[in-house]
Amino acid sequence: MHKIFVGDKPIILTTTFEEKEGRKNYRLNRVVLSRVIRKMNASSSITEVCLVHKNEKKLLKKFLKKLPNVEAGGGKVYNDKGKILFIFRNGKWDLPKGKIEKKEGIEEAAIREVEEETGVEGLKIVKPLETTYHIFKRNGRYKIKVTYWFEMKTSYDGELSPEKKEGITKAKWLGKKKTKKALENSYANIRALI
Repeated sequence: MHKIFVGDKPIILTTTFEEKEGRKNYRLNRVVLSRVIRKMNASSSITEVCLVHKNEKKLLKKFLKKLPNVEAGGGKVYNDKGKILFIFRNGKWDLPKGKIEKKEGIEEAAIREVEEETGVEGLKIVKPLETTYHIFKRNGRYKIKVTYWFEMKTSYDGELSPEKKEGITKAKWLGKKKTKKALENSYANIRALI
């Protein structure tokens, strides 16, 4: 099962139809995704959508063909004090991430984006984390952002410098209590990652 977020509402890729209050079920092969997204955004009674296909191994691949994909890399970065690096952009707390450039490896992109968006240096990848998916609209078209996440660590204790031209107004190291508070004003895929 995979979850793709439209705002905070999930599109669940599954092999079974299940009736549930607030859920709409569609066949993956027949669905017009842009219509479903508009319905999800317009209706408070729809809390989730299930796209159903009989072959579990093909679910994600078939779904990703429905809209253009934008690949990104990002980091859940820990410092020596065990705090997590957050950014504040568009009125929400987020983790640093960004688009993978041509001829760039995923890990290389993730490190570059964290450095550019926060000013943090000396990053080392510890392990890959779950890949997240969310749908956004750019220039009137829906797209799927596929973000490859990595747990990273650093001993950097210098000044953080949020990348203002990317709309980032803050970059902060947050401990457990402040992380919990920040997640109240974050995205569903970031809450799932933390």
